[in-house]
Amino acid sequence: MATQTQKKPVLWQIDISHYAEKVRWALEYKGVDHVRRSLLPGTHIPIALAMTKGAKPTVPVLQLEGRAIGDSTEIIAALEAKYPEPPLYPIDAEERTRAIELEEWFDDNLGPQARLLPFYELIQEPEIFAEVAAKSVPGPLGKAKPVVGAYARAYTSVRWGANSDGEAEKARAGIATAFDKLEEELEKGNGEFIVGEHLSVADITAASLFYPVVVPPEGPLDPELPRPPALERFRQTLSDRRGYKWVEETFRKHRRRG
Repeated sequence: MATQTQKKPVLWQIDISHYAEKVRWALEYKGVDHVRRSLLPGTHIPIALAMTKGAKPTVPVLQLEGRAIGDSTEIIAALEAKYPEPPLYPIDAEERTRAIELEEWFDDNLGPQARLLPFYELIQEPEIFAEVAAKSVPGPLGKAKPVVGAYARAYTSVRWGANSDGEAEKARAGIATAFDKLEEELEKGNGEFIVGEHLSVADITAASLFYPVVVPPEGPLDPELPRPPALERFRQTLSDRRGYKWVEETFRKHRRRG
């Protein structure tokens, strides 16, 4: 477990971000006492650029011992170096390499798709999007539901092309492919962990990045919030898959909250 330091690490984040969830999971798994600063989507870009001296245009960013570390993968690497226990990198060299490779695969191939599709379906349902957005922004902004909803639709359309039918179709295919990959990797191991006999960076990456689709109750998104009917129909086509159930179980068993 991490010991308390004079100055706590500070995590700059967007609350509902699945990449931020990945970092929060790592921090809490390691017992790292830290402070969180939540940002309004859009405003986070210049803040991240300023903190990282132009290196990273987005959050999460972790301020740790005078450094501002951007990118969830780099943050976890820094946490492993500073707080090695309990480890998220397997001790065995071959397993460690495989876990890091899978972290990168899910970051690149699942993360963007699992973000885009829920936003696409929310754009089709403005009232639902306004409700979800109002619950997801920091401070008193949530009280201005119509304004926040309109901003969310515009921001996600411009930032990620989340209003594109073609991109949404690619996202559905990409999510299904990611479940194929997850189930293929689970077949190689004991079925509980993707790599080795213990929770690793591969597990928290895959589970965190699938959360916007699976919506486990232990995740950052309130499962009671309304969801677009089309997204619910898509989720139902996946819900009997082994990988979907693995995400639910991994959150239930291993998502420690500080």
